[in-house]
Amino acid sequence: QQGEFEVVALITTLNEAFDRVAMHAVRRQILEAQASAAGLELLAVPLPWPCSNQQYEERMEAALVEAVQRFKMTHCAFGDLYLEEIRAYRKARLAGTGLDPVFPLWGRPTRQLAEEMIDGGLRARITCVDPRRLDAGFAGREFDRDLLAALPEGVDPCAENGEFHTCAYAGPMFSRPLAIRSGQTVERDGFVFADLLLESEGAPG
Repeated sequence: QQGEFEVVALITTLNEAFDRVAMHAVRRQILEAQASAAGLELLAVPLPWPCSNQQYEERMEAALVEAVQRFKMTHCAFGDLYLEEIRAYRKARLAGTGLDPVFPLWGRPTRQLAEEMIDGGLRARITCVDPRRLDAGFAGREFDRDLLAALPEGVDPCAENGEFHTCAYAGPMFSRPLAIRSGQTVERDGFVFADLLLESEGAPG
């Protein structure tokens, strides 16, 4: 929206064992529908499960090389907000790749940013909750102003500290909303996951 860059592709990691977005647990079908609705190419990076940091870095490095060659990319944008160590890590990993890091949301007040996204038409649902940071009952809830009002003190409205993860299904970045429905909610590996399915899919697995 700032007009400084032409966005050409999305880069997302997938858990090979479950064929879902890493940590968010969003199904590949929904990820592909998001990319299609956004009119962007999708570069999915498969990660083994479990995945060591070395394996993650090796596969991400290969993906970035492919991105430069395939899409002629010059920059890589991240949604980081204020965690300095994460920002420094991303800068270090991009060094020598031919890609410059961009942090368009850096330093934005997170409550204000969350409200702006919701008021701007973003529709999203919580797909993963870290129960050590937020009550498991928040899994599956809509990311809306009611949610913001219900968040306990100390929980970041944009979940910058990993309190929860979301899946966007409508908004100004999409040419059309995704028709989704709720599936099962399960607890696995210390996290609570609320499954989402496209309306065209069958029963939850």
